[in-house]
Amino acid sequence: MSVKVGLVSLGCAKNLIDSEIMIGHLAKAGMTMTGNPAEADVIIVNTCSFIDASKHEALEAIYEMSDGKATARRKDQKLIVAGCMAQRYQGALPVVEGAKGRVELPQVDAFIGLDQVTNIVPVIEKVLGGAAGRTEFVAKTTTFIPDYDTPRFRLTPKHSAYIKIAEGCNHPCTFCIIPRIRGRHRSRTVESVVKEARQLVKEGVKELNLISQDTTYFGMDRWTEERPNPRSKVDSTKGESLASLLRELDTIEGDFWIRLLYTHPAHWSDELIDTIAKSRHVARYVDIPLQHISDKMLTTMQRETSGDYIRDLIKRMRLGAPDMAIRTTFIVGFPGEAEADFNELLQFLEATRFDRVGIFKYSKEEGTKAAKMEGHLSDEVKQERYERAMLLLQKLSKERGERFVGRKIRVLIESPGVGRSQGDAMDIDGIVKVPKKLSVGEFAEVTVTGAEEYDLIAK
Repeated sequence: MSVKVGLVSLGCAKNLIDSEIMIGHLAKAGMTMTGNPAEADVIIVNTCSFIDASKHEALEAIYEMSDGKATARRKDQKLIVAGCMAQRYQGALPVVEGAKGRVELPQVDAFIGLDQVTNIVPVIEKVLGGAAGRTEFVAKTTTFIPDYDTPRFRLTPKHSAYIKIAEGCNHPCTFCIIPRIRGRHRSRTVESVVKEARQLVKEGVKELNLISQDTTYFGMDRWTEERPNPRSKVDSTKGESLASLLRELDTIEGDFWIRLLYTHPAHWSDELIDTIAKSRHVARYVDIPLQHISDKMLTTMQRETSGDYIRDLIKRMRLGAPDMAIRTTFIVGFPGEAEADFNELLQFLEATRFDRVGIFKYSKEEGTKAAKMEGHLSDEVKQERYERAMLLLQKLSKERGERFVGRKIRVLIESPGVGRSQGDAMDIDGIVKVPKKLSVGEFAEVTVTGAEEYDLIAK
């Protein structure tokens, strides 16, 4: 009898790729997927653990699956917990704070870490074979990185795909736990990424989303010499870089977009800006989390940038690629953030007028440097600053949209009546509301006729 597997995938696009890789290996082994938990012989919960909210979402999913396992007719059903939370806690998972009080998770049969996604089949075979109690398959140090031929079953729409170009992170940000979970930065080769991209385009993919924890550090982990100044005209003379990768990807024939996500501001160069400006395929869009503009807060966060550096970088981006949409994120309520720091951020937002902005309230994460800092703000102060920032951003977003009215833009049709412009990333940004007759998965030229708070209306 074929083994039936159910999977709950939580978290970011990087985690989604791990889920796709697990499904690819399950399919290769002849196991089948089911969307009905009651039918599954094994249920996998692929968890996120980046901030407190994602941790609790993961715990609730595990609790729901383990509770269902304990009460359902399928007494022999197995439960496997994978992903960042399993890697972070390595067998010492927290309890669930739910309606039933503090509930432990005794029904988990195996925990697997980030290095074990390609070993999911033997793990399933082991737990189905009667391995009793919690079995842990979590390595202390993560080293896995996918290649172009790693088995994978895509869960994204047929016309859009993620490509993980690197794994891990070398940055010391005081608020972030990711380096402890996913390890040091390790890049794929240009050849590996290009082979995967070429195959995806051949399959009909119209949008390639390049992702990693730090996309702009691509290739630099293999450099033997210290990286040059970010203002350098050429940054790839000492090895592969994001700029050299984009130039190779740009040689692929076809009609498609390449989208850059998760770029760290510290590694942007004039060469990278110039490469994007000259590219046929790279979408005029960049996701660049800045986190703050106050020098005091950037230093406290250990962001390896300054307010002046950020202002100069944005200026160079807009001069080098005037039509590029810039998306960014900021944290409000970080320990030690004074009213003056927050007001500087508001003034920066109004003056700079980014195309897309995400605001996050600081989340105290155990195991981070920031968690041990003095000067933590109350939930009330964090909420009040979040609301003030969002009110400003809503106004700025509406004004941005109104500037598009009357323009002709190119969109990728996501679903009936829904398109995305070059300035709209999948599942992150706004949409363009278009006539339902336009073909899903194809590009279309439309004229913007109206603007809502975050979305455009076009014909």
